[in-house]
Amino acid sequence: MINYKRIDYNYFEAYDTIPMRVDVTSHYVLDKINNGLGGILLKEVAVEKYSRDFAEHAKVTKFREKFNIANWAFFMAFDGELPIGAVTIVSRTADISMLDGRDDMTVLWDIRVSDTYKRQEIGQNLFDLAVEWSRTNGFKQMKIECQNNNVPACNFYHKQGAVLRKIDEYAYYDDTDGRDEIQFFWYLDL
Repeated sequence: MINYKRIDYNYFEAYDTIPMRVDVTSHYVLDKINNGLGGILLKEVAVEKYSRDFAEHAKVTKFREKFNIANWAFFMAFDGELPIGAVTIVSRTADISMLDGRDDMTVLWDIRVSDTYKRQEIGQNLFDLAVEWSRTNGFKQMKIECQNNNVPACNFYHKQGAVLRKIDEYAYYDDTDGRDEIQFFWYLDL
């Protein structure tokens, strides 16, 4: 039986064992009409399959060292005692630029589900917990970062009613591996 609970730093090592892996088979690419003056269309384009584990850059055990996490919330999903999913919600933290200096917004900082538990509504339930926590604590909007090579996440956030409002082509610019990622920011009104 899957159960969910709010956790504290005592669970951070278990949290970090959960991968945030995506099997990438397509990307969203930007089609700039008239160099962008005529608008920008997103097109899904197939790519040669590769895996990307976003968790390698998101170790929750390091958060306490880098940030004041007093206004953050952490939830985990468990199958019995086995950690299988987690979500982090950030709020009211001065040194988090993604909050844009706002105290009425949360950021969905991290959401992950173990590979063998995907497509079982666990991600949906974790997302719902994040939204409910944000609403209950009086926040008006949630900001969500995602990349163009995480098409399943983009589609998931769109399905939740989030709106793609910012695109940064150069946020992760790195031409060493030929897989430049584009940063997407989704906003969900609460």
